[in-house]
This record gives sequence, structure tokens and C-alpha cells, in this order.
Amino acid sequence: MTSHKSGELEFVFPVPPATGEIIEVAPGILWARLPLPFRLDHVNIYLIDDGEGWAVLDTGLGTDASRAIWEQLLAGPLKGRPLTRIIVTHFHPDHIGLAGWLSQRFDLPLLTSQTTYLGCINISLSPGSLDAQPYRDFYVRHGLDPETTSIVLTRGHDYLQRVTPLPPTFQRLVAGDTLKIGQRSFSVVIGEGHAPEQVMLYCESERLFLAADQVLAKISPNVSVWAVEPDGDPLGLYLRSLQMLSTTIAEDALVLAGHQLPFYGLRIRIGELIAHHEQRCLLIADACRKQPCSAADLVPVIFHRPLDPHQMSFAFSEVQAHINFMLRQGRLIWSEPSGAVQKVIAA
Repeated sequence: MTSHKSGELEFVFPVPPATGEIIEVAPGILWARLPLPFRLDHVNIYLIDDGEGWAVLDTGLGTDASRAIWEQLLAGPLKGRPLTRIIVTHFHPDHIGLAGWLSQRFDLPLLTSQTTYLGCINISLSPGSLDAQPYRDFYVRHGLDPETTSIVLTRGHDYLQRVTPLPPTFQRLVAGDTLKIGQRSFSVVIGEGHAPEQVMLYCESERLFLAADQVLAKISPNVSVWAVEPDGDPLGLYLRSLQMLSTTIAEDALVLAGHQLPFYGLRIRIGELIAHHEQRCLLIADACRKQPCSAADLVPVIFHRPLDPHQMSFAFSEVQAHINFMLRQGRLIWSEPSGAVQKVIAA
């Protein structure tokens, strides 16, 4: 356990592990990094002492670059002890991408939530399913341009290039489960908003919290509405999950997240994340008091830097999450129809 300054996060590992290397962040818990070809250029993976070997938490993208780094790890710092099982926190490619490859290569069981497993399988079986007229209409109706709409709708094909086929069976992790890994017992905690039924692990006796992407030190995870659930409220679910974590996880827990640096100060960071999203809601309300706005109109209100089409698709979907949240709260209402694009105004 550690203490930290009031109002500030404490980073006890200020430098991440170099490529192909590891850092022991707690006795028997190793931290490694794999590269990502995005603005957020890395994903953290963890290896947990599992008696005879190491349990793997998340795997990196299913790319040759990630495979090469796994080969370095297996031939270097992990040499001499086998991998025992794979735990995947959620279905995003940077976390589940090499789960199938590792499982097949080493005959390892896969542990994850049912939604994670079935979501990945569904995209893999029907990668072009989003490119259907009802989904295309959703994005256009909220003001997205045709080019970006096409990028969003073909993301399933891109997903296949970054995720190796999953094993035909898995072991389901459910909220409230106790998962024994080596000599440690972890509570399975489930978060929503960033990804459905995202798995987190908490060892209460040692104050260790493997937070996946739910709570990151310096950025807010993407919280998006997608066309298959156009009226969904992922932001409401995300904020509800944050409140749950603030009462479930000890304030002095070491937070080991899916990106960026480990830190102490969970409740401080939760407060910052809640305030961040409220500030976005205030900006949206202010813009919608001046004139009716579509989701696409509101993207530059929230995101002030230039966005390429890939970034624009995520930004648009995140703005839509704030709109749906504010509609449920009664802070926004739909304006009178005036053409094909739906717009909202401040209530």
C-alpha cells in the first residue's frame, strides 16, 4: 500500500517497459507493452503468477508486429515457465487480437465474459453485417458524411485483420465470481460503457486492481453509440460503472490499466472522469441553446483538433453517446423535423 498527495495521482512506475521487456509491478505480476498503429500507440498486457506458469491478461493486436514481440517475451523474460491460460478483458482488437493464436499454439483455455466471446465471434462470422441500409441510415440521419459512414460500416472487415480466430470453447467469467490465479484470489468485476461486460479483476487482500480500459490515468476511454443499438446509453452505463468502482475498490489500490501507466488514486481519477463527461455535456447544451444541432454538428464542439475519417467515426459515436445520455436526463430534446438530418436542442 502507498499514500499519495491529496488531489493527485501517484505514478510509482514512471517509465513503461521497453519492447520485449517486462517490469514486475507487484510480486508475481509482470507488465509488458505491445505497440498499436493508432494515436494511442500501445496496449498493456499483464502476466500473473499461476503456480507452474503465467496466466496472461490481454494479448495485443493480431498482427505480425505483436507476434514478434510475444516471441521476444517467450524467448527472453518468460523463458522457462509456460503460459497457463488466457484472460481477455473485452472484445476490442488490441485486447483480444492474439487470444486465438496463443490459445492454439500453447493449448490454453480462454477465460472471458460471454458478451466478449460472442461479440467477437459475431463480428468474425459476419464482418460486413453493419453495411446494411438501416445502419447506414442511422449515421446519415445524424449528419455523418458519406465517406466517414462507409469507414464506420466496413470496420468489421478491418476487425478480422487484427483478431485471430477464437477457440471453439471458452470459460465464462461473471460479475461476483472469485477467480483463483496461483496463490491469489481475484474478484471478477464487470464494467460497462467502453465495452459491454468488460472484465476487471480485484485482489482485495493486496489492493491490486486490473482495471482494463475502464479507468485510465490520463485519458477517458472511448464511450460510443453504435448503429445496432441506436438509442443505447453507454455513457450512462459508464458513469454508473464508475460510481460502482468508487464504492467497490479500495482507494489505496494499485490500478493496473490497459493503457498508460499504473497509478494510485482511483477515486481521484474517477472524479476527474465524471467531471470530464459533465463538461462535455455542458458544451453540448450550450451549443444546442444557440441552434439545433446534429451529432455531426457537435463533433467540433467537443473535439477541437482536426480528425481523419477513422478518428471522426469514433468522435461521432462518442458525441452520440452524450446526446443519448442527455436525452434520457431531459437536458436535450429533439427539434422539429426539418429535413433528413435529426437535430437536438437544449431543453
